[in-house]
Amino acid sequence: ENSEQHKDDAFREIIASCRSLSKYETNVKSALPQILSAIVAASFHIVIGISLAYSAILIPQLEEPGSDVSITKGQSSWIASIIVIMVPIGSLVAGIMMEFLGRLNTIKLAALPCVAGWISIALAPSFTWIMVGRVLTGFACALGTSPAIVYITEVARPDMRGSLISSGPTLASLGMVIAYAKGAFMNWRLVSWICIIYTVVPVLLIQLFVPESPVWLVSKGRIEDAARSLRFLYKKYPQPEHTDQPLSEMHLNALLKERETKIAEAQRNVNRHGEQQSKLRGFLKPTGYKPMIILFWFFLIQQFSGIYITLFFAVTFIQDVGTEVNAFTASIFVGLTRFTMSLLNAWLLKRFPRRQLVMVSTIGMAACMGVSGLFTLWIKEGTTTMTWVPVVGLLLYVCSSMIGLLTIPWTMTAELFPTDIRGIAHSISYSMANLLMFFAVQSYRTITDLLGGAYAVQWMFAVVSIIGFLFALFFLPETHGKSLAEIEAFFAGKSQAPAERASVERTAKTTVTEHLIRSPSREAKLKEVELMLKNKNGA
Repeated sequence: ENSEQHKDDAFREIIASCRSLSKYETNVKSALPQILSAIVAASFHIVIGISLAYSAILIPQLEEPGSDVSITKGQSSWIASIIVIMVPIGSLVAGIMMEFLGRLNTIKLAALPCVAGWISIALAPSFTWIMVGRVLTGFACALGTSPAIVYITEVARPDMRGSLISSGPTLASLGMVIAYAKGAFMNWRLVSWICIIYTVVPVLLIQLFVPESPVWLVSKGRIEDAARSLRFLYKKYPQPEHTDQPLSEMHLNALLKERETKIAEAQRNVNRHGEQQSKLRGFLKPTGYKPMIILFWFFLIQQFSGIYITLFFAVTFIQDVGTEVNAFTASIFVGLTRFTMSLLNAWLLKRFPRRQLVMVSTIGMAACMGVSGLFTLWIKEGTTTMTWVPVVGLLLYVCSSMIGLLTIPWTMTAELFPTDIRGIAHSISYSMANLLMFFAVQSYRTITDLLGGAYAVQWMFAVVSIIGFLFALFFLPETHGKSLAEIEAFFAGKSQAPAERASVERTAKTTVTEHLIRSPSREAKLKEVELMLKNKNGA
């Protein structure tokens, strides 16, 4: 009886704590230090976006007759695509470095190869040194991406985590706009020198204003540093009503307990044999190989539908369609369209099912490329003066791609796999996607020559987009609104039986304490717990 009373008192204490937190949980002002830290940590994505789009402004200038560095079509494909092949390598190194050196220190170190790369490009006397610069900037891009996302995940409160994580791709889209805009008015060498500023400034801002992740600091036993970091991140939060303990100390204690749990779990696994073999066997199960097959075809469709080809060859692509619109100016609008749609993307993914978004996206892309290819052919034959239509078609195509086919394959790399192989499966699928991107970008010039012109390439993009629609309709699983357990059960060919669901519900009730603490929508959960207590007392 005393034990039951103690549990009830504990529940009531949790309710009081969560009620205190819920008063300012949705208050943006209280989260300003977290928002500042997240955006500054993600600001390195600006130079990442510039690096990705830089080939679009570099290649047309190098192919001009008076260029001091001459390149062939084959070499231009390498300039565009080499940056992609460095992503898996850089991601692997980043994963190791940010565990040993910290999230923010890894971002700072990413600036070193990035600056060296831009200097190499700016001073390049030949194609070889441009390639050296592209390799270095590509490696730096991968090195600076993952730590920023991990950092945001660890410092942002649950209700703002998704929005703050999406700030990284949004800032990368802004970087693309900057690259296109500068390329329209500046020489490629000058743009390279300016890009050093965009590389150094985020590092200075991180050094001056952003504390290291308290999660990483605790994992390394640096408790005092973690306490200072938490005091900064939660300094705008008011004192909880139910206790004299500051909120930062409460979070620090939670991190310490989590660390103890992980250490204990690691010690239990020390003598476990065959763990790696078990992970490999996981890929032989339907829950392992089915998602990998789906993602391979999904990314293959994504890459050869032209999404990234039109990014890396934006100016060249617009020039090839024969429009009278200035290609550099049009590329700026392409960048602005990507940036604007990236702001809407988080809302679309939260509001609508994945399959519907992909189907709408692919149909829109197919229609835009089909019409654009037709007008490109007419421009080539001289039967139309409406040379602006392919440019408008490209802008609408970019809008359509951002609705689903550009973003959802990357999202599904983490959603489709079971817990025991999710980490390694995500890395494999991510590397696979970048290899497919490399082959797609690398082959653009070759495909153009083989098919006979830009109009045929656009029709190829339209056909691949239609295949993407059929793929989403018949093969793509729906993950929106489903738990990871439900997704795993789908691939295993199972469905939860009523008894199993009841067991899950009982387990959920016994872990209400953890659910309350972690839930981003505490107020609704509080009512559930209070109702449980009232029913119990009434009984």
